[in-house]
Amino acid sequence: MRMRVVPTKATAETHPPQHSAESKQALIARLKRIEGQLRGIQAMIDRDEGCERVLQQMAAARRALERAFYATVACAYEFEACAESANERLLRKVHAVSDLLVKYG
Repeated sequence: MRMRVVPTKATAETHPPQHSAESKQALIARLKRIEGQLRGIQAMIDRDEGCERVLQQMAAARRALERAFYATVACAYEFEACAESANERLLRKVHAVSDLLVKYG
């Protein structure tokens, strides 16, 4: 899950678009899971677990952080587009492009 922007009908100067509360909580939960992964990796190193297992977990944590990063980039892209336009067709296209960024970024 990633942050979604909630567009408003008013102008960007008076009422800018907002991130949904669910989106914020989903991103925070994702970052907390990554934090847990990193603590787990530290514990593995303290227990002298094999390098390959540590590397596997590092790769998983890195990928999770990259996905969170791209989800946030997509959110920023949507945020700016929503602030500039109330055109529903354009906003659907922006959402589609940002979904691709998150999926393949």
